[in-house]
Amino acid sequence: MTNRKQAIPNDSLSFDERPAKRTKVDDEREESTSSAEPSHVMADITGAARVSEDEDEEGLEDEVEPGQSKNEPRASDLYLDTINRALLDFDFEKVCSVSMSNINTYGCLVCGKYFQGRGRKSYAYAHSIHDDHHVFINLETTKVYVLPDGYLVSDPSLEDISFVLNPSFTKVSISTLSSPSHLLKPSYDLSSKPYLSGYIGLNNIKRNDHMNVIIHSLLHIPPLRDHLLLSSFRGKETELVKRFAALAKKIWNPRLFKSQVSPHEFLQEVNRASAGKFRLEQQGDPVEFLGWLLNRLHKDMGGTKKKNSSIIFSTFQGELRVETQQVVVRPDSTGSEKPQFDIDRDIKAAVSPFLFLAVDLPPPPLFQDTIEKNIIPQVSIHSVLAKYDGESAGQLRRYKCQRLPQYIILHYKRFTKNAFVEEKNPTIVTFPLRGVDFREYLDAAPTHPPTVYDLIANVTHESVAGTTRDKENTIWKVHLRAAGGGGEGEKWFQIQDLIVEETRKEMIFLGETVLQIWERRAANADGNASMKMVVDRR
Repeated sequence: MTNRKQAIPNDSLSFDERPAKRTKVDDEREESTSSAEPSHVMADITGAARVSEDEDEEGLEDEVEPGQSKNEPRASDLYLDTINRALLDFDFEKVCSVSMSNINTYGCLVCGKYFQGRGRKSYAYAHSIHDDHHVFINLETTKVYVLPDGYLVSDPSLEDISFVLNPSFTKVSISTLSSPSHLLKPSYDLSSKPYLSGYIGLNNIKRNDHMNVIIHSLLHIPPLRDHLLLSSFRGKETELVKRFAALAKKIWNPRLFKSQVSPHEFLQEVNRASAGKFRLEQQGDPVEFLGWLLNRLHKDMGGTKKKNSSIIFSTFQGELRVETQQVVVRPDSTGSEKPQFDIDRDIKAAVSPFLFLAVDLPPPPLFQDTIEKNIIPQVSIHSVLAKYDGESAGQLRRYKCQRLPQYIILHYKRFTKNAFVEEKNPTIVTFPLRGVDFREYLDAAPTHPPTVYDLIANVTHESVAGTTRDKENTIWKVHLRAAGGGGEGEKWFQIQDLIVEETRKEMIFLGETVLQIWERRAANADGNASMKMVVDRR
């Protein structure tokens, strides 16, 4: 009995330390066996037993709820100094590194590896014992636990890790992303390297640079960007939408541990959703990826064929009138049938929606001498947009816009296929960065919104010289207008995978442009778009 009396006070001597679960079980067994002892023995140990029971209750409550006093010392806090933030990387797919399962996955905050579960038979539990790593975070709920004890940790010092794992934005925090003040607030990573949120590099895992430029271009469209940053998808949204929103939040996160982001998690879902059409290890066409992604996002966001049924349609969808004249085959006197085009024949007109406009480039000269081979042909943007003036005489089809969207996507058809190879048109398109008026390509009422547009994103293609397309040695770059732009101090960034650098405005049109996104200029107080010269001088 003397040993039993001494064992109980010893458990309650170090009140600051949390008792182990095995000790709790032993105490409960001793209390159950001591219930049959004489009353005078129970009276001697009553005080110590109450302290032990209170201590056990506090331990159980802390295991379930973190709601205890912040000033009270906890044994679990001793492991927080083992967290290595430099090894934490939440950009990759949340699957267990052992079982490859994505159910109930935890991340080790010491080594950065992912493991499944936290029970006694789980991989995270075994990792905590074998490698002596004790702090784990639930990758879905962002709750932090200490294993193998299983205690829930609530500490303000862990808030930065939770924010990197699951960033959150408010209307106030995103209100300045498109204003010049955003350029005056650089962020810093763990190595004190400055970066500008939103204008950071995307890792080229294998050959996904053609998808990286599209990701950057779309996530710098303010309506789509704000919609994704303010989203909290917890319902029946598809995995593609959830991962695209998560990638947007990481790119615009001002508190990153490293000034770059890997799109691995999103591109893995793209591979699954496209049935292997767009893969990490295979070079592709950014225009094809853009068309697929816009239509897939529209469908997954609940969009229908109706106008403005999703954020995709309300941002990019316009209407185009197509006029066609049929070619009639009439037998002549010899009995042979030859197609004949009658310009006076009835014209059939149809209006169809569009997400981007395809622009044809003039073919390069076939026969060149030694001097002409060194001359790169150039053409202005207005000459190639003449396709949509609706007045091209003698054409089987004529096009004219009926309604222009808030953001116009132009696709310059630079690549053509023949029976042998895929040819590349090296013609350079010259364009101003601001003040392109689409009024002459529009047939609409005077109440139509302003038709003056400014460039916001420009995707260029670089490869070996010549007229044959070389996919293996292709480099894709994107030029992004920084924070609204405007005036002499307008800044542009050129992003190629992990390389982010500021570029001169005069150098943007020198590349082989494949894709452009134009933003409608806001109307002034008079209801008209502000004039180009006024904006450029501002």
